[in-house]
Amino acid sequence: MKKSKISLVFNKCKIEKRSALITYTVAGDNNVNNSIKILNKISKHADILELGFPHNTPIADGGQIQGSSHRALKHGIKLKDVFHIVKRFKKNNPSKPIILMGYFNLIYQNGEDNFLKSCKASGVDGLIIVDLPYPENKNFANKCKKKSINFIQLISPTTSKDRVKKIIKDSHDMIYYISMLSTTGGELKVSPKKILQNYNKIKRIDPKKNLVIGFGITDKTISSLKSASGLVVGSMLCKTITNSLKMGQNPVTKLDKVVYNLKKKII
Repeated sequence: MKKSKISLVFNKCKIEKRSALITYTVAGDNNVNNSIKILNKISKHADILELGFPHNTPIADGGQIQGSSHRALKHGIKLKDVFHIVKRFKKNNPSKPIILMGYFNLIYQNGEDNFLKSCKASGVDGLIIVDLPYPENKNFANKCKKKSINFIQLISPTTSKDRVKKIIKDSHDMIYYISMLSTTGGELKVSPKKILQNYNKIKRIDPKKNLVIGFGITDKTISSLKSASGLVVGSMLCKTITNSLKMGQNPVTKLDKVVYNLKKKII
């Protein structure tokens, strides 16, 4: 069976003996063209790109990502624009995996089959749906699998061992470990050492699975966690965009430097 682009990236990183760098930005922040420019620029350093679809009632997103979503919504970004951004990016970067992250309401309103059809047509490689937990997500996850789209399961520090085993068994090519009980962008409430201890307990259940860590990952913590299969950095990048815009600077140029420096810390 043909391996997914996400799987190929992790295989490459394993050969290079390093973590995969996964970046998160909000689609359309602060407009469609800028969002495409940001993806094109940071994709030179990031291994996988996570793209959030703007939402006005976030559950897991902290202040920085909420700010990015607000800017995108203020510019009238709709779901069709998110797919347009992905399609434009994929035209010049066909092998770079892109994962959409968001909430189920938009999928439900659009219709699951219509949504997945749009994902496939635009080149989406994976989905993270924060408010569609296991096992309620099994039917939708199976639909994703039939379309060769990775449905990425979430595991938190409070997930029971029995539940973790079931999630891992049903997972696709990537699993997302939430490092702490918090919204995104929060300061780490536990030490990187403790995060890795919890991470390794999960990893030992099936060492072949690609388990990434997200929430609280910054330039200050990324080096301490680089033994993970992958690390997700989001709020720090959204904050960089916010600060750049406030100062009248080009966020694309600034993000390029930030992501480049993050990559250097995990090589």
